Parts: sequence; C-alpha cells; structure tokens
Amino acid sequence: MTDSDTGYLTPVIDEDGAPFWSYAAQGQLRVQACASCDELRFPPRPCCPHCQSFDSTWRRMSGRGRIWSYVLPHPPLLPGYAEQAPYNAVVVELADAPHIRLVGNVVAAPDAPLNSVDPARLRIGAPVRVAFTVAGGGFAVPRWLLER
Repeated sequence: MTDSDTGYLTPVIDEDGAPFWSYAAQGQLRVQACASCDELRFPPRPCCPHCQSFDSTWRRMSGRGRIWSYVLPHPPLLPGYAEQAPYNAVVVELADAPHIRLVGNVVAAPDAPLNSVDPARLRIGAPVRVAFTVAGGGFAVPRWLLER
C-alpha cells in the first residue's frame, strides 16, 4: 500500500500489530511479549511460538540497537523513493532483545530525508537509536539515528 501524496509505502495495520503502531504514535518502541512464558516476539502474532499461549503484553524497549544488515537500493525504485536515492534500508538488532530485528532507515534527524546520511558512514555493528517521525498516511514510523 502507498500513500497517494508521497508515493511512500505505508504500514498495513492488522489486529495483532495495531498496538505496535499505537505505541509508535506515542514515541515508544514496544515489542509483543508472551504473558505466559515472557518470550518476546516480532512481528506480532496471536499465538506464542514457544508455549502456544494466546495471552500477550507489550514491553517497552530502550530504543537502542545495532545495524545488523543494510542495503543501498538501486534502480528501478518506486517513484516516491527515486528522487531520494541513494538512501539506505537497514535491519536493526535491538540491544535489549538481540533476536528481534526491525527494518527501517538511518537518517540524520527524525524528519530528515531518507538520503540524509552519507552511505560511507554505515557499517555492520554500528550503534543506533530509534527516533519516530510521522510519515505518509499519518503513521508514526521508527527510523534510526547513528549513535556517536
């Protein structure tokens, strides 16, 4: 799904993931946790893959992590993204839950363009912290800032 104003991809919110986006709108990074066995899981889903419980809570994360992987997309790109190339797409491993990984972009500031960080500054293992910005469709999305 894309936002008609920007051409950017926007989240498709389902019942399981709705709390993630609600917390994001409040500037909080939270991950679903099983209320029975306490295991964290992402992406959100109705049943715990460890104990099969349907009871869950949402645990607040520190918002810190490290770049686990990244790519610099090459053409052809979706029209809404083409003028911002080159930009990065990263996979971030959370510091407080290393088996949880989130996808996003490293930017210079929460509302900065996707191409605001020189690709030469990116490296596997670089420390990052989450920042939220309101993107197309009015959704608050997590982005990542390089830690110094």
